[in-house]
Amino acid sequence: MMDMSAAARQESAMGWDVLRTAQWLGESRARGYVLVLALVNLATIAILVLTAKDGIDRNGFLIGTDFISFWTSGRMLVAGANVYDTLAHVAAQREFYTLPGEYTAFFYPPNFLPFVWPLGFLPYFPALAAWLVLTGAAWLAAVRAWFAALGLKGPELVLMAAFPPVIVTLTHGQTAFLVAALLGGGLLLTARRPWLAGVLIGLATIKPQFGLLVPVALLASGQWRVIIAAGAAALALAGLAALAFGPQVWADWLAITQAASSAADSGTIGFGKMVSVFAGLRLAGVPSAAAMAVQAAVTLTLAALVAQASWRRPISPGLAALVLAGAPLATPFVLDYDMVLTAFPLAYLFARGRAEGFDDWERITILGVFAGAAFARPLATTIPVPIMPLLLIALFVVVRRRVRAEGAAA
Repeated sequence: MMDMSAAARQESAMGWDVLRTAQWLGESRARGYVLVLALVNLATIAILVLTAKDGIDRNGFLIGTDFISFWTSGRMLVAGANVYDTLAHVAAQREFYTLPGEYTAFFYPPNFLPFVWPLGFLPYFPALAAWLVLTGAAWLAAVRAWFAALGLKGPELVLMAAFPPVIVTLTHGQTAFLVAALLGGGLLLTARRPWLAGVLIGLATIKPQFGLLVPVALLASGQWRVIIAAGAAALALAGLAALAFGPQVWADWLAITQAASSAADSGTIGFGKMVSVFAGLRLAGVPSAAAMAVQAAVTLTLAALVAQASWRRPISPGLAALVLAGAPLATPFVLDYDMVLTAFPLAYLFARGRAEGFDDWERITILGVFAGAAFARPLATTIPVPIMPLLLIALFVVVRRRVRAEGAAA
């Protein structure tokens, strides 16, 4: 009986080793997976474009879906209209395209208005192309800067084409490239070019929920020049919006923030599209108040761990990766396209694993997070099973372990 029990335990341990060490996931096999994902993503984009008619896909959706909100806002700003007047925004949006029961709201703060204003001077599809090319190039430049800092060499374009959040961002015409480029680039530059780093971080206030952990790390690290530059850039952007579009835009925005909160809380946006702890719990049937309490506890825990890791230490690529790994976990409002932000902590983990050997659970975590966005929404909307919050927690845990090891060595 003892022998049978020991054999069962040994078999179970060997089964866990398939995931724990993931020795089967070598570089040659990983390259194969990356190539397959890249080909699938490129084929998806090609089919979407080639089968569309007059810019409308086979399901009746306008190509770029969410981008119509930014473009409509740009057109309204050019015309001197109030983008935070919901009825006016609905009417302006439907002048160009309407699908029964569909409307893409605009809840971004006035800091974002200088970015969307130029879009109003272009027709919809040229504006969409310009937006994706410029923001995508900024994100790719940030990724390449991380690769250079980490000593990585490889086919960046193939990797990026394989990364599922890229195709989600492209098909939605979203802001994820821009926000990730600003935060990823800003945090990477804190040690070498603190003033420029601060400016980039300050500009990232166009989507402030992803910067919750950034001031924690900067304060704990004592990055005063970065903090001053970030504050100045954010205030300058806010002042520019008020000067260009009238100071009332701030009051108008504050007036609709309750509607934004209600949309996220009620599931109007769709919990299956969201990848936060809050959304995962709501998808599982947890009441809103309890789900938000858990989310708040997670955010506070992340802040404490980031502060501990950053205390009196320069912001290294490892610490920057830790902040960026925690960013999507710290906010209740985050969608699958925002996962382009995880490219930076994934690059950090891979670089350290290749140079020093992969620790337990690192290979499988890298694979899961890299490919997760391809499966997260389908699973969450059909079964429903929210896998992405769990993968993001695993990513933060393994990055923190690496950062702690670096700190101990230092």
